[in-house]
Amino acid sequence: MGNWRMGRRDLQHARVLVTGASSGIGRELVRALVRCDAAVWATARRTQRLEALAAELTGHAHPVLQAAGDITAADFRADLCRRVDQTWGALDVLINNAGVGAIGPFAAADAARLRQVMEVNFFAPAEWMRAALPLLRRGRQPLIVNIGSVLGHCAVGLKSEYCASKFALRGLSDALRIELAREGIAVLLVSPSTTQSEFFDSLVASDIPRPRALGRPMPADRVAAQVLAAMRRGRREIVLSGGGRLLVWLQRLAPTLLSRLLVRWG
Repeated sequence: MGNWRMGRRDLQHARVLVTGASSGIGRELVRALVRCDAAVWATARRTQRLEALAAELTGHAHPVLQAAGDITAADFRADLCRRVDQTWGALDVLINNAGVGAIGPFAAADAARLRQVMEVNFFAPAEWMRAALPLLRRGRQPLIVNIGSVLGHCAVGLKSEYCASKFALRGLSDALRIELAREGIAVLLVSPSTTQSEFFDSLVASDIPRPRALGRPMPADRVAAQVLAAMRRGRREIVLSGGGRLLVWLQRLAPTLLSRLLVRWG
């Protein structure tokens, strides 16, 4: 799984745009990238969080550039891509990290919940990729990194909208990897399991208490370290945690058994 490689990549002085950078995996990715002397544009909704992160990381080879805004807004995407072009003239890495979740029975939810999750988790990263392609084509060893989920391989109950968005992102990543290969643009799909983050504090909607995690949550800085290692090694896909890899293989090899186990779990 994920053994096909695109060649090793040097991240020193790489020009990187990271969405969802104010907390969790995104924040740790920015920290890790800056500490290896990459240049980073960090974007998220919360201005104060971005400013604090930039202040924390002063003194490195490149200052953290910040852009607060709504990643689902076409005007914001276009404006930030113009700013990246004016500042760097190209982009080496786009990291689509921002995401939201929702918990509860699908039948009890309204259409707005589905649409909001899909807007943030699928349509926004899809349009970031489209908007950034001209910049990536001018980049060095250009790479798109999409932060998906184990639940984009193996669906569970009460997270139907989230699973749908991550399945869609995985499919788009696989398709674009093929489409963009001749242009030298690589695509890395990262599928974390439960992560120690603010994910459950910012749900679109929740009809039930926080569900049991499928395994021990992984610290966000450990996720970021594994993402950077995969970027350097030219990986096409990584599934994080032993439990996550077990779920993926069970889904492929024994889907009926896995469904029965998940029904009992939920």
